Amino acid sequence: MSLVSTWLRRGFLGLVALFISAPLIVVIGVSFNASRRMSFPPTHLSFKWYKAFFTDAEWMASLQTSLTISALASSLAVLIALPIAYAVWRYQSKAAQALAGAGSGLFLLPGIVTALMFSAFWGVVGHVGRVENVVLSHAVILLGVPIAMLSVGFQSIDRALIEAAQTMGASDSEAFRMVVRPAMAPYILCALVYVFVLSLNEYLIAYMVAGFSVQTLPIRIFASMRSGYQPTMCVGAVLFIVLGFAAFSFLAWVGDLPKLMGRHRPLET
Repeated sequence: MSLVSTWLRRGFLGLVALFISAPLIVVIGVSFNASRRMSFPPTHLSFKWYKAFFTDAEWMASLQTSLTISALASSLAVLIALPIAYAVWRYQSKAAQALAGAGSGLFLLPGIVTALMFSAFWGVVGHVGRVENVVLSHAVILLGVPIAMLSVGFQSIDRALIEAAQTMGASDSEAFRMVVRPAMAPYILCALVYVFVLSLNEYLIAYMVAGFSVQTLPIRIFASMRSGYQPTMCVGAVLFIVLGFAAFSFLAWVGDLPKLMGRHRPLET
């Protein structure tokens, strides 16, 4: 009976995995199709659409814009979240707790709501259609992600280590540099990567706050769809898949990914 239940469980999980991965497999397969038709499996394997993508100035400009926005937004979000999470953990600051709650609340709101909020904000201040609008909007809206991850990291630090450092004569800044910063490095890296991937794949907010004047890769794909199917769109989708997989594989390689996500190991007896 246990063997049957094991195979049933594996079969169910396998079907779920197949269902989840099926769209990815189709998109990857279509991107290697020699013809312009959206057919799967590919009639003839070819790299012509990859060559067309990487030799097209507009597609490459969109990719560069997306990478730049994502890098700046992730760096800014972590720079804002780090002192907030530290103040909550170290000093139980009410103001920092309020900011952390506001940042998490923005992330939990539906995307269309936050997109409309920031679209109205940039319209009121008269600063529209600019790339910095997208960077700042992504950094603020995704702020809840680094706050949550950095909070997990701070909670994993043994306060006795800080007290021991202070007993040995270390100041608050020296204790932070010697104890807190090394322990927090993997959590900071994890937060940077997560916000980077989320910002890279985000379309709605970027479109609402900047429109087609800022051609990120998702906006470029959407704009291309208006004139009909183009195989280069699938190449762009494959790039998103590869970048996301590479980012999270890197996190799994450099650190304990389940621990970075907040899993606590059971106490040894």
